[in-house]
Amino acid sequence: MSEARPAGAAPTVLRRVLGKRLRHLRERAKVSFEEAAKAIEVTPLTVRRMEKAEVGLKIPYLKELLRNYGVRGPEMEDFLALAREANQPGWWHQFRDVLPDWFSVYVSLESEATVIRAYEPHYVPGLLQTEDYARAVLRMGFPSDTEEELERRIALRVKRQSLLTKSDAPTIWAILDETVLHRPVGGSRVMRDQIDHLIDTLDIPKVRLQIMRFAAGPHPGAFGPFHYFRFGFSELPDVVYTESLTGAVYVDKPAEVVAYLEVLDRMAVQAEPIGDSSTILAELRKEH
Repeated sequence: MSEARPAGAAPTVLRRVLGKRLRHLRERAKVSFEEAAKAIEVTPLTVRRMEKAEVGLKIPYLKELLRNYGVRGPEMEDFLALAREANQPGWWHQFRDVLPDWFSVYVSLESEATVIRAYEPHYVPGLLQTEDYARAVLRMGFPSDTEEELERRIALRVKRQSLLTKSDAPTIWAILDETVLHRPVGGSRVMRDQIDHLIDTLDIPKVRLQIMRFAAGPHPGAFGPFHYFRFGFSELPDVVYTESLTGAVYVDKPAEVVAYLEVLDRMAVQAEPIGDSSTILAELRKEH
């Protein structure tokens, strides 16, 4: 379902996956919420919240639940090992002073995705930004930040970019509106460096970039930017992220996600071919 993120601790992707597995194990064992709650001396609501990843997964509770669900031996040990990992704060927790909860969910999804597709009509996607470009964008977005806070936000963005060089890096497929490459963010030098960086990223095997030219006319994604995530966990559905001025919406209802995916596919056909991106970027660089 579509979900506006409230304040509070954001669960990691792995905790969401384990919550769904825990529900599956309970249903497989034909154990009710009430029976599961009685086994660990909590309320049925607490069991529900564990399955929805709304609370941490306490190891003593898990052991007793798994026993009641008929889980033993290596299967139990594997589950508990993953639970211990899931209970550790994500690396982004160190940036919690400048990271709103609604965006920490995004960073968690980004970190675990196997495919990230995006349409960006305003700015270069954060994963592909240079440090100077990021500085200009963030200074505009957070005008009341101190220099220290601004540098913390930049450090977070740079840290996120390490995703691109992981051995199991996700496929990144972004469609940029031509406007992004005309808008002078940070001045001419910053833009030239940013476009050079985009050209360089095309050498990364799992990075795909397309340009939606003005000449393409109206297109189905013109309503605004959005990002699509696919994961390697069968328990986790595809998710679409859209952002507003003060928060974000995470969409995982299948019919809605499919609508976004169809728009991305139609836009990929309408945009310039991936193989032409380097030439187009070099051409647009001359304007700055």
